[in-house]
Amino acid sequence: RVELLEGEIVEMSPIGRRHQACVDRLTQWLVPALRGRAIVRVQGSVRLSDISAPQPDVVLLRPRQDFYATVDPGPDNVFLVIEVADSSLRYDQGIKVPLYARHGIPEVWVVDLAEERVLVYRDPVPGVGYRAVDVLGRMHRLAPQAFPDLELAVDELLS
Repeated sequence: RVELLEGEIVEMSPIGRRHQACVDRLTQWLVPALRGRAIVRVQGSVRLSDISAPQPDVVLLRPRQDFYATVDPGPDNVFLVIEVADSSLRYDQGIKVPLYARHGIPEVWVVDLAEERVLVYRDPVPGVGYRAVDVLGRMHRLAPQAFPDLELAVDELLS
């Protein structure tokens, strides 16, 4: 498992049980709720540029008839990127989140399993980062900005 970040091939951390369970919970929640409204891509790449193609845990993409069989999805095709961090929080926050902001990804969630919270980044400003950052703990609810009707309790995500 590798990803291309700023021209470097980066080996990805192995996925542990808790990480995989969180991705599975997200998938179970998102797929039926977004049928026909978005494509839910699990652990697949997004081409941000010729030198960056990260592989987030979950991405919500604009629907396409061909499901991106003829073109790689890019920043304009992304509604939301979700990274699940078990042991990779520093990497996700320090490298990947700023990369997503530089390329105009409108919203990023980092599910921090160790601290049992979700970091929600919105309103990217290239060269600066995300203008809005919210930290949501177990008692909070969240919804993708593009789909405000789709609400989930953070508790359900972290169970």
